[in-house]
Amino acid sequence: RFWLPLMLAALPTMAAGEEISAALQESWGDFWLFRFFINAAGYASIVVPGFLLIQYFKRRNYLETGRGICFPVIKSCVFGSEVKSLHPEDGSLPPRAEPTESSTARQVFKLIFCAAGLQASYLTWGVLQERVMTRTYGATETDPGEKFKDSQFLVFMNRILAFTVAGLYCALTKQPRHGAPMYKYSFASLSNILSSWCQYEALKYVSFPTQVLAKASKVIPVMMMGKLVSRKSYEYWEYLTAALISVGVSMFLLSSAPNRHMSTVTTFSGIVLLAGYIIFDSFTSNWQDALFTYKMSPVQMMFGVNVFSCLFTVGSLLEQGALLESVRFMARHSEFMAHAVLLSVCSACGQLFIFYTINQFGAAVFTIIMTLRQAFAILLSCLIYGHTVTVMGGLGVAVVFMALFLRVYARSRMKKRSKKLPPGDTPIQKV
Repeated sequence: RFWLPLMLAALPTMAAGEEISAALQESWGDFWLFRFFINAAGYASIVVPGFLLIQYFKRRNYLETGRGICFPVIKSCVFGSEVKSLHPEDGSLPPRAEPTESSTARQVFKLIFCAAGLQASYLTWGVLQERVMTRTYGATETDPGEKFKDSQFLVFMNRILAFTVAGLYCALTKQPRHGAPMYKYSFASLSNILSSWCQYEALKYVSFPTQVLAKASKVIPVMMMGKLVSRKSYEYWEYLTAALISVGVSMFLLSSAPNRHMSTVTTFSGIVLLAGYIIFDSFTSNWQDALFTYKMSPVQMMFGVNVFSCLFTVGSLLEQGALLESVRFMARHSEFMAHAVLLSVCSACGQLFIFYTINQFGAAVFTIIMTLRQAFAILLSCLIYGHTVTVMGGLGVAVVFMALFLRVYARSRMKKRSKKLPPGDTPIQKV
């Protein structure tokens, strides 16, 4: 007699408990650290079996004992041809043709083409990146709309198009004979995926101008790591520019802090994600530099890295069931579909413009163009999405970019001076 009234009385409490539990589960599912470990577990489910297979083939000495239809594939993936170039520069880029007086107009046209292509690709990419990660889709007067939350799906979209473009380019043009074991691309691929994921996720916690300035200050942790780990020495202008970048970033962050109504946890999450982006991105570039000791072109590098990036991301998305959910979101919102496709097109075209610009004009000109792009990206973001920048914040941005241009100028002067020095008087190699 007493159990029925007690159960009826407990029903509202149980229902409320279930609602709280569902809300808690949803909040945990949206937390970036939880999603990071879920994604990492998905990558590990592919990496660990692959690592065990590689060790098995190496212990078995498969290169000498293996036969059959799978032998060429396993040889290419696990062993490669093991033919390295004598100099790391041999396989990275073809020799750059110096402009002559008779082709000045043509060189100017090429420079304008490269600058316009890089600016259009990456400025559009930055604007769309902020739009996709910070704004809602399908909002009406009665419906607030919904945000797209899965950054990994955007990484997959970018990588699948880059893989397609690089594959077509390699198939249609003559490329150096490939010698690197394919599995070595997986290290750069993993760090590249994680850096891109951190970049997308950080926009949920910090503004786009803050993210751009964090990228610009990447030189500081690189110098610190080189000093502590590799015992590298630096010139005075490198310390000066690093200090100016630190001052400029501090001015911007301190000036924007009072206007940013965010909790300490939110701010801390954004800082951690930006730090993760810088760490993973630094590893990617260093590992790719090591891979260039094999004779390969940059487009072959782009193809190899994106093969594994597609494999890792699609495997993780399928394991989580997130691929179908993202496709459903895309089907519900055609605007999001257009943004995601254009985002991927800009990313793939931007990589091709990078290779072409460095090949034609060298790294110094490319660095200047991309530094200008960062400044324009901050300006566009403030104009389109209404980010407010105080006078002190604007001065901080100016200090950062002045330091970056000073760094490019000093480095080009050092290279010119090193060419005039005797072989025994070459200055210390700089980061």
